[in-house]
Amino acid sequence: MAVTALVGAQWGDEGKGKVIDILAEKSDMVVRAQGGNNAGHTVVAGGITYKLHLIPSGILYKGTVCVIGNGTVVDPAVILSEMEELQKRGVDLSQLKIDARAHVIFPYHIVLDELSEKARGAGDIGTTKKGIGPCYMDKAERIGIRMCDLIDPAVFREKLTRNVQIKNDIIVKLYGGKPVDLASVLADYTAYAQQLAPYVCDTSVLVYDAIKSGKNVLFEGAQGALLDLDVGTYPYVTSSHPVSGGFCVGAGVGPTLIDDVLGIAKAYTTRVGKGPFPTELNDATGDRIRNVGAEFGTTTGRPRRCGWLDAVILRFAVRVNGLTGIALNKLDTLSGLPTLKICVAYKKNGKILRDFPADIAALEGCEPVYEEYEGWTQDITQAKSIADLPPAARAYLQAIEKHIDCPVKMVGVGPDRTQNLEA
Repeated sequence: MAVTALVGAQWGDEGKGKVIDILAEKSDMVVRAQGGNNAGHTVVAGGITYKLHLIPSGILYKGTVCVIGNGTVVDPAVILSEMEELQKRGVDLSQLKIDARAHVIFPYHIVLDELSEKARGAGDIGTTKKGIGPCYMDKAERIGIRMCDLIDPAVFREKLTRNVQIKNDIIVKLYGGKPVDLASVLADYTAYAQQLAPYVCDTSVLVYDAIKSGKNVLFEGAQGALLDLDVGTYPYVTSSHPVSGGFCVGAGVGPTLIDDVLGIAKAYTTRVGKGPFPTELNDATGDRIRNVGAEFGTTTGRPRRCGWLDAVILRFAVRVNGLTGIALNKLDTLSGLPTLKICVAYKKNGKILRDFPADIAALEGCEPVYEEYEGWTQDITQAKSIADLPPAARAYLQAIEKHIDCPVKMVGVGPDRTQNLEA
């Protein structure tokens, strides 16, 4: 397996946790490199469901080193709660490592996230209100507090005092909100620092050494390509870089060290929050896909918007990530539908668009151009190989490969890690 980067190929929520878990079994190290607890990976192993938000899924395997890289943002309360829950289930956390340069989320980030979103009114973005964006804003403004600052009492007190004063001015004077209490934040985060300090180190060295020594390293993606801050459907995007290039910056490694890039997609398309969605189904079929596929957010519980598979989006993901393969999840959700559709292009103002538009305004009003395929009625959840699938299901997979010019290497036919077929 060598060094594999795994990325979301749609708008996130593609079922990356399951695929990560499968690949993590073969990995010596699993690395998270961007985002924060706005991500949610659901893993079903041994009949037990784990919901992970910050800690890499490889933590379920004894001896696998799990890295939270410098490109992430860490809410100490959240990660400590997640650690406690895993320890209750007997999971060993001794191989968990947090980069010293990862930025820290504070209560004022969460307050500002909520207030700014509310102030947007009908023009809100639909954030998770976890403080992710405001934390990355501080990082770009160069006033952020990193893990290395958090575990240094003198440095931490100085930086926190400065930041709380700045943020309270904004919270109170701009938004009319209630100020954050410096003393309580200082006390809470000093306690968090003591608990997290043993896990903090320079993880870029660990990752580099592991790769150079021939270890199997998995870069675990969060969110999806269409939520990338630069190339996604801006402004309806996240605050970091979920594309494959984000691993280089967020884990501190060069691009030549990554061997394969696997894109995760569903056999249909979903998205959470606002923004254009050309193949969205606001009908009984969309409701059926949502209910059968349990399309409710791991982090927020929000119902996901559902629609037919969009090959225009997947071609975009292949291009911007340099995908070498696709892992297609939830094929079983489509069982029982008489007809399936794949969007192969968009139509707008009489013109056919085969490439995903750079300007989100151009996406508004685009009509999907569909090709139709025969559905299947058989239960495919017990299939053990691609050959076990009904002819119509195999034809659907072949059509996807044709339209995106990328091989489908894995197919998910159920939520458990054993319900996965390799091509």
